[in-house]
Amino acid sequence: MRPRQQGAGLVPGLGLGLGRVLLFWLLLPAAPVPRIQARRSKASMPCPDAEAACPKLGGFFTGTQSAGWLRSNYNFIAMVVEKVAPAVVHLQLFRRSHLGSKDILASSGSGFIVSEDGLIVTNAHVLTNQQRIQVELQSGVQYAATVKDIDHKLDLALIKIEPNIDLPVLLLGRSSDLRAGEFVVALGSPFSLQNTVTAGIVSTTQRGGKELGLKDSDIDYIQTDAIINHGNSGGPLVNLDGDVIGINTLKVTAGISFAIPSDRIRQFLAEYHERQLKGKVPLQKKYLGLRMLPLSLNLLQEMKRQDPNFPDMSSGVFVYEVIQGTAAESSGLRDHDVIVSINGQPVSTTADVTEAVKDSDSLSIIVRRGSQTLFLTVIPDIIS
Repeated sequence: MRPRQQGAGLVPGLGLGLGRVLLFWLLLPAAPVPRIQARRSKASMPCPDAEAACPKLGGFFTGTQSAGWLRSNYNFIAMVVEKVAPAVVHLQLFRRSHLGSKDILASSGSGFIVSEDGLIVTNAHVLTNQQRIQVELQSGVQYAATVKDIDHKLDLALIKIEPNIDLPVLLLGRSSDLRAGEFVVALGSPFSLQNTVTAGIVSTTQRGGKELGLKDSDIDYIQTDAIINHGNSGGPLVNLDGDVIGINTLKVTAGISFAIPSDRIRQFLAEYHERQLKGKVPLQKKYLGLRMLPLSLNLLQEMKRQDPNFPDMSSGVFVYEVIQGTAAESSGLRDHDVIVSINGQPVSTTADVTEAVKDSDSLSIIVRRGSQTLFLTVIPDIIS
């Protein structure tokens, strides 16, 4: 038997990798070929530009002072960010402290400006009941905001500030024209870090709400692998033209995030405008403050992989986020709880929870948390 040559298994992979690199460079536009010079001593090293002074940092020559060929031609993400960022805002939500008169920071989120006079779109779940909302622009200027409209079924909200100048705005693109594989950029303020940028592609343009466990939802969400963290919610998802094609809404796991499409945002704004013209006031609604999914077998397996103590259950409603400052948080509900029953009735879908909230002023909830079974009472908030 002929002995196997060491390293022979690496050759096919290496050839494939070199082929991809070669193909990439062949597709690039022609660039000037740099002249190769012999190495000189530091004392005789010429400036990169013979007509410019040689700036030094700590005795060493600095890099190119202006963007080079590759940076100038291929940093399309940076170009999008420069165009979009001035219209992205950071939201801080305060609530009254029980121990004093001073407001305390309860949560934060993101939003984007849609009118020069200060209308801002964000997610409904970013806003919580009876809170003071503070908006910070990219310039650092801060304004108090008021809620103009909110739709918890769509998870969209409209707030208003009163600026003394015209503000930069973002334009709504048509999400119906979006294609799987398109580059997208997500902007927001995760962990209160203003204007944080992530990029990715559109994984699918129509992920039905029912697939996400939203039984009464008729929204087809945009799925993307762009990272959306806590605080990114309410920020824009834009295409390479800088047009908003969605609003960052939820992250299920790493590489799987969802955005409400811009066509739904446009419809929401149109309905608000129509109500303003007719003088109609939105009805008051009950609000629990949970983001939920039905406990499917796949979800159960994923949660058991992340946490071996996650309860073994065949049905229930999985709480993947408790919104800060809401009735759900005050009652003691936590992220990753599993709701088993409400007011003595078993629940297995998010619609079951929604109906219970609609029909009752007080909810007796049984939840599973690890090996514990907890009995909680929740009184939903009343919001406009």
